[in-house]
Amino acid sequence: HVQLVESGGGSVQPGGTLRLSCQVSVPIRSTSCMAWFRQSPGGPREGIASILTLDASTHYAPSVLGRFTISQDDSENILHLEMSGLKPEDAGTYYCAADFRGSRGMTTSQALAAWWYTDWGQGTQVTVS
Repeated sequence: HVQLVESGGGSVQPGGTLRLSCQVSVPIRSTSCMAWFRQSPGGPREGIASILTLDASTHYAPSVLGRFTISQDDSENILHLEMSGLKPEDAGTYYCAADFRGSRGMTTSQALAAWWYTDWGQGTQVTVS
């Protein structure tokens, strides 16, 4: 069982930047794919960005493409989400997720689907105002 612990959430003004981190308790390359999801109060858990951890290829939701960057630190086993140009619509609780079942041929929609992921962190809150 893998433990995922998010950190880095906080309050930022519109247009600001923020970096989220997810500490992974196993070698990050032992996962198949990892992702960041955002959930607003009363809303669904939406896929924001995903990374296929073997080759570091990435997928992004159209709303964050060009503003957010997902990356992995293989030496420290940390998943990062660098967010810039933050908008009020980016606010919510951000969750780190992992899957171990393989990622070959995944489309962006599949890589950002919450139902696919088997392990989740506790979330970290981001406020933009």
